[in-house]
Amino acid sequence: MDELIRRADLADLEQLVEFTLAEAEEAEGAGQDREKARRGIRKALEDESVALYWVIENRKEGLVGNISVVKEWSNWKAGNYWWIQSLYIKPAHRGRGLLQSLLKTNTESAVQGGALDLRLYVHQDNERAIRAYRKAGFADAQYRIMRLGLPAGPDQR
Repeated sequence: MDELIRRADLADLEQLVEFTLAEAEEAEGAGQDREKARRGIRKALEDESVALYWVIENRKEGLVGNISVVKEWSNWKAGNYWWIQSLYIKPAHRGRGLLQSLLKTNTESAVQGGALDLRLYVHQDNERAIRAYRKAGFADAQYRIMRLGLPAGPDQR
């Protein structure tokens, strides 16, 4: 195998920013603020209580994808749900089983970390991603995600 999956570190920051911006564009057709993405990813790389990142490194081409998770505490079940926050594979590397490899690594880490579930949200119009996640064993949940937009706080400006 030409790819290695490993935990991300600060040396991966700029490539993770590129992946995050590309993922946002593909998933929602929305551009994101590069500097905010850089600050957010840096914080997670420096403090794993914020998020955990893994990268796929190709021997010849460098980084070709990533996955990150955040943890959500459940007071009902006294444990954490692990939410896939971001998942991106460069288009030229899709369809080669890398998604399955990333999810396997992530699932193993979640089990070792005592996670209750591995969850994700996906844009309702992203049929390609929905098919891929279903193929990987994900199923629709009983909950609908709702949101209340808030004004930007001092850390979000």
